[in-house]
Amino acid sequence: MGDYLNPGNEAFRTICNEIYVDKTGLIAYINGTINTPRKLTSFSRPRRFGKSFAAKMLCAYYDRSCDSRVLFEGLEISKADSYEKYLNQFDVIYLDIVQFVSNCMDRKNVVKDLQMRVIRELKMNYPEIADLEETVLPYVLSAIVAKTNRKFIIIIDEWDALFREAKDDLALQEEYVRLLRGIFKAGPMTDKIIAGAYMTGILPIKKYGTQSALTDFREFTMIEPFGLSEYVGFTEDEVCALGKAHDLDLDEMKQWYDGYSFRETQHVYSPNSVMSAVYNRKCRNYWTSSETYESLKSYISQNFDGLKDAVVAMLGGGKIRINTSRFQNDMTSFKSRDDILTLLIHLGYLAYDESSAKVFIPNLEVAEAFRDAVEGEGWEEIEKALMASEDLLEATIDGACSAVEQALEEIHEANFSILRYNDENSLSCAITLAYYTARNYYEMIRELPAGKGFADLAFLPRKHVDKPAILVELKYDRDADSAIRQIKENHYDGILKKYFGNLLLVGINYDKNAKGEKMKKHSCMIERV
Repeated sequence: MGDYLNPGNEAFRTICNEIYVDKTGLIAYINGTINTPRKLTSFSRPRRFGKSFAAKMLCAYYDRSCDSRVLFEGLEISKADSYEKYLNQFDVIYLDIVQFVSNCMDRKNVVKDLQMRVIRELKMNYPEIADLEETVLPYVLSAIVAKTNRKFIIIIDEWDALFREAKDDLALQEEYVRLLRGIFKAGPMTDKIIAGAYMTGILPIKKYGTQSALTDFREFTMIEPFGLSEYVGFTEDEVCALGKAHDLDLDEMKQWYDGYSFRETQHVYSPNSVMSAVYNRKCRNYWTSSETYESLKSYISQNFDGLKDAVVAMLGGGKIRINTSRFQNDMTSFKSRDDILTLLIHLGYLAYDESSAKVFIPNLEVAEAFRDAVEGEGWEEIEKALMASEDLLEATIDGACSAVEQALEEIHEANFSILRYNDENSLSCAITLAYYTARNYYEMIRELPAGKGFADLAFLPRKHVDKPAILVELKYDRDADSAIRQIKENHYDGILKKYFGNLLLVGINYDKNAKGEKMKKHSCMIERV
């Protein structure tokens, strides 16, 4: 067992010693690529989404220096036709790039240090090349295969860590890319030395212009996970099983950690957060609490037209259309609002709807990170609106129509440059933002615009929350009374079908022609049922 060559199965054994959600089906996919033109796989996901778990699982399965049969008995991969064929059959090289970047005394030497350390271990384990004076890793691997006639499986965890940690050192990045190209883009040499490769990372493979630096890799990302979407995080079935086994509120888990959605897998949960909730028996913010909100703040405060408006709209529950194709897959080459939003998809701060090409804040856990990030310089008006939302909610529950009207007036006036009521969706986003605090107590549902009415909002209390349900109907240049009538005519079926308890009907009208100090643009009517 070595540090880089054949690291054994102890890391995966440790994972299995606790609650393990079976993701070994990924092995079957990798088995299908071995010694084929598809043998190079890159799978990028946000931090805390199980990247390292997958890498350690693959090491345990392929590593010929250990016997891992007992670890995989009864798991999904044990039922695959390829299970016996490749179990513990390869020499594995495992590289944790975070470790190299963190431990190198001089970051500029990290690529040289990586090659030196790996080559030194290879020479210790292959006496037949001990006298080889070569210092370039691909040539050393080629010499070993020539002597042993055994190809390698190469697993690289956090391959993009160097791009993240040395994001301004272009010379170091290019040196690193040259090394990877030497291993994975050398034509016959790659076919000669590699049976398969798997790379994890947060970012997709770096682009140079319009071309990937490593074009032979098949990439699976948060934008296009293709057939591997069920391995991005936990699926709904997996979370339901965990919830039932550990007596957790499935609706609460969904509110906090669901929201990532793909064509093949509609509900994907943040795995680290789900497991933290299982162990702590409480849903709260686990994922974003492991990284300062300042990193998110630095991105959303970039001076690109439309970025601030987009963030505010998403805080209000809206979805924003973007173009993800121009993103250069790094953390420095930003040229537009869409580049920032695309980066936030890969970092897990935003979810992406492929069918509509729109992004949105996926769940309550991430919404809390955005709430913290908009505090301070440049976001004062939004910060005030969020702080005032608790009072607005209480005024609504108390039936204080005048206080609700006044609060909406103040929020809208303070943020008019951002919260323009241009259409049904923007009005709904603005009102949802005004009631931001409500998501701490309610499941908030925004309906699509229909007929002559505007988007409805439904506030359904979470379990163990002693507050009434609230239905809000929004009108434009009409009156609040007609909004109440429309709720009664249209909304009792559907949204409230499974709800039993107190109910508030809230009609809000916005009159764009109202002028003068005594004429409010917002009017409100509240009826208790």
